[in-house]
Amino acid sequence: MEETDWEERWRRAEADADNARKRCERLVAERTAAERSRCTAAWLPLLDHLDLALAHAAADPAAIVQGVEHVRAEALAILGRLGFAPVGEPGEVFDPARHEAVTSVAAAERGPGTVAQVIRPGYEGPDGLLRPAAVAVAVGPDERTDDGA
Repeated sequence: MEETDWEERWRRAEADADNARKRCERLVAERTAAERSRCTAAWLPLLDHLDLALAHAAADPAAIVQGVEHVRAEALAILGRLGFAPVGEPGEVFDPARHEAVTSVAAAERGPGTVAQVIRPGYEGPDGLLRPAAVAVAVGPDERTDDGA
């Protein structure tokens, strides 16, 4: 083979690799845009309900509270459809991989080392923990609580 044949093959291989890279970048961009649109569309009904709640803000306060509860339930349902589940329930054994201890309380109803109260729920999805649950952890009577008792 002549040197020009090798050079031609090398240039074609380089062009093919560059085209494959560009195709891959284009495909990733298209899939990212499609997923962004899918997630955004999932939240639009929630915004519609919030707009309705704001439009009726002068109504009976009990009705407003009920509406906010429905909007919250819808938000949880949307998270579920997107593959995310809440983390942290009172009574669970404290797990530092899933919970963030923000305070401790005397263990009255719950055993020591369990979640006594969920202050901010966490969420996990198919790829792992999105956010840990912020919790109050039950401690035994001989352990100090955050308030110094």
